[in-house]
Amino acid sequence: QVQLVESGGGLVQPGGSLRLSCAASGISFSVYDMGWYRQAFGKQRELVAAISSFHYTNYVDSVKGRFTISRDNAKNTVYLQMNSLKPEDTAVYYCTARLTIHNYWGQGTPVTVSS
Repeated sequence: QVQLVESGGGLVQPGGSLRLSCAASGISFSVYDMGWYRQAFGKQRELVAAISSFHYTNYVDSVKGRFTISRDNAKNTVYLQMNSLKPEDTAVYYCTARLTIHNYWGQGTPVTVSS
């Protein structure tokens, strides 16, 4: 059974930081491309950051220079370090694992950026 369990979300003030974690089980983690999506209220889900099995990374323009995605294959975990957070970063953040036709999602962790 595949499980992706996100943690680390919460309430933070503008300019603050959070680190999201996603622990995977039931998959050969190291060969999967991993990603973080987010969905704000009333908006479509968007890809925030992705890291391939070869550790290539890409980011949506709005988070470049502020967010960093990384992975630890020994711990089967992918991270999203979020710095200089803005109110527009408020959303539910989802972890994904993808390999060819296989695509798995976590349950999401909410992030609220507000003073």
